[in-house]
Amino acid sequence: MTFAPKVTFSDAPKATAKATPKKSAAGAVAVAVEEGRKLGPAAQRIDAEVGGAVSRALKVSRFTGKVGDHLTLVAPSDAAYSRVYLYGVGRGLSDLQWQDVGGRLAKALNGDGEKEALVCVDLGAEAAGDAAADVGYGALLASYRFDKYRTKEKVSDKPTLKKLAVESAEPAKARKLFKEREAVAAGVFFTRDLVSEPPNVLYPESFAKAVKELSDLGVEVEVMGEKKLQKLGMGALLAVGQGSRRESQVAIMKWTGAAKTQRPICFVGKGVTFDTGGISLKPAGGMEEMKWDMGGAGCVAGLMKALAGRKAKVNAIGAIGLVENMPDGNAQRPGDVVTSMSGQTIEVINTDAEGRLVLCDVLTHVQRAYKPQIVIDLATLTGAIIIGLGHEHAGLFANDDELAERLAAAGVASAEKVWRLPLGDEYDKQIKSDIADMKNVGGRPAGSITAAQFLQRFVEKTKWAHIDIAGTAWSSKDKPTVPKGATGFGVRLLDRFVADHYG
Repeated sequence: MTFAPKVTFSDAPKATAKATPKKSAAGAVAVAVEEGRKLGPAAQRIDAEVGGAVSRALKVSRFTGKVGDHLTLVAPSDAAYSRVYLYGVGRGLSDLQWQDVGGRLAKALNGDGEKEALVCVDLGAEAAGDAAADVGYGALLASYRFDKYRTKEKVSDKPTLKKLAVESAEPAKARKLFKEREAVAAGVFFTRDLVSEPPNVLYPESFAKAVKELSDLGVEVEVMGEKKLQKLGMGALLAVGQGSRRESQVAIMKWTGAAKTQRPICFVGKGVTFDTGGISLKPAGGMEEMKWDMGGAGCVAGLMKALAGRKAKVNAIGAIGLVENMPDGNAQRPGDVVTSMSGQTIEVINTDAEGRLVLCDVLTHVQRAYKPQIVIDLATLTGAIIIGLGHEHAGLFANDDELAERLAAAGVASAEKVWRLPLGDEYDKQIKSDIADMKNVGGRPAGSITAAQFLQRFVEKTKWAHIDIAGTAWSSKDKPTVPKGATGFGVRLLDRFVADHYG
């Protein structure tokens, strides 16, 4: 579930340090301080309105105005504000750092029980609109909570911030930019909601039902059940779900924002709504975390919501394979051979390497049905990627250098970083089978790479990238704009990628 303050933008008043307190003001106020404790016009104005409390606090504190510095003051009783928050901007901030400012302020305001706040952005008109929009965006992203199952939460633990006004020299530009960012945030929240849901609530059919709601934004949604999937020949995907009482599904989301003659970009997501490992059963400890093994599908759904919400001028297809991997008497066994939609046969060595079996059939389908110019798949595919990259980068594999470079640049710009890993014939040899066209695992060495090699066997002369988000879809700690839990990783990355090159 989501909670968000209403974000508005206003023009900075023409005031001086001799300003008098605003009797109509309410709540808290936040002002920027440059490195060396330098106060800009807004900070000087607020300092005057609170009787010089800011200047006095700076003289006796360690706050210097460096990036990341913060200081909270309780305003004098006769002031128009309850608290004054000082945030350091050093010698200038990037757009991501402005987003972090918004996120940190939102958390501080909620922590102090504030209901309303004014954030002053001290910049000239050429940059104030961008910075103000990013402050609002960061505050919005940080406000996310998944609390629908909490019935006894203390009032003191609930967020309080309802209104956040951002003051800048260019409010009209800020409003326009924020509107697009707000649509992206809605996509991020949709992904976070999906990934956070427990597996008894989110399963293939209910996931497919949830994405049907995107039709309200103009997204065409088609859901295919097992009969249709059998007719298409998706033997690999269906084999994964055959041990579950839940019916496997494939959902196709289509956004047409450009001329119909433009070939689409396809995004494919792994949607294993719960992964026990199947017959190759996972250890019990931590298995509850496998509810987010559908993080790739969640990202694709959130991305489609973002693109439609901001009316991106691009044609995009989002395709998600939705299955549940369970170990009943009908489950696939290690040693089984399955036939994929492409006609290639796969020896199943490990039933816990199921995500690639789901993805390979969906990859084949979207290439043949939609003739895309690019295909990008996302999946919580391998634990090996966490060993290699930790939780700071997602793994990136691609058959095209330009595509890889663009994705890497979008990752840096969106704070959702990726790191490219190699592909090659020597790795491909590791998945050679003695009785089928390939096997679904290649052993422990280079496990993330051999998984990508497996997927590449189903790429048909199309520019393709695979992003392994096993280490980034869920976080055990808070970041300024990403609360603990489901991160929504990939939505901002791919939205930025589309905006920069295709939208």
